[in-house]
Parts: sequence; structure tokens; C-alpha cells
Amino acid sequence: MPHFIIDCSQDVLLQRTPDELMDAVYEVADATGLFAPNDIKVRLQPYQYYRLGTGKKNFLHIFGYIMEGRTTEQKTDLSRKICTRLSELLADISFLSVNISDFEASTYSNKALINPENTGKDRHFRL
Repeated sequence: MPHFIIDCSQDVLLQRTPDELMDAVYEVADATGLFAPNDIKVRLQPYQYYRLGTGKKNFLHIFGYIMEGRTTEQKTDLSRKICTRLSELLADISFLSVNISDFEASTYSNKALINPENTGKDRHFRL
């Protein structure tokens, strides 16, 4: 936790490498201080087939999923900082957007939480 999933048109990867894009998102998320560095996960999924509005050639959208508990201001700041950083890398992109959504702690599970030895229900247990 958190997860940042980058959806983009395949041609965006002609402008910047996947590592450059993922590193930019990771570094911004880390710099906010909202997350433990080892918890941040970034994935990228390029699309060969997509349809956009007239005259639009490419896109990049980030779906950010974070554990509930951050303020609206913190999420807004995170979203804007990621968008600003990627705007610097992709000055000519047609669509660039970021959305941050909350995971509910009550409905979240992971390998650590189902470990029978994790009596304290620590989601970072032995990870």
C-alpha cells in the first residue's frame, strides 16, 4: 500500500521510458512522507488500442489507491504533485490525469493479515 497504476497510450513510451515514468510517480509519492518507502508500488500498463476525442493523440492516467486515513488536502496535494511532475516529463501529452481513491481498512486484506501468527493484525507483519 499504496498502489499507483499508470494507464497510458503506448506512444507515450516513445517520449519517456517506463522506468522514468514509474520512478517519477514513486519519487513524488515518497517525497510526500505519507507512505513508508518500502510500501509504495507503481505499475504501468500501456494500451495499443484506445479512442480519444478529435485531435487528441495520447493519454496518461494514474489510478492511486491508498489506505484510508489521509485528509482530502493530503490526497489533493499528492494528486497535484504527481500531475505536475508528469507534466514536466510529458509536455505535449493530450490528456494527463490523476485520481486518488481510498481503500477501506475494514475490507482490506493481504498475506500478512491472514497469517495466523499475526495476532496484532499488523498489515506489515513479516513483510
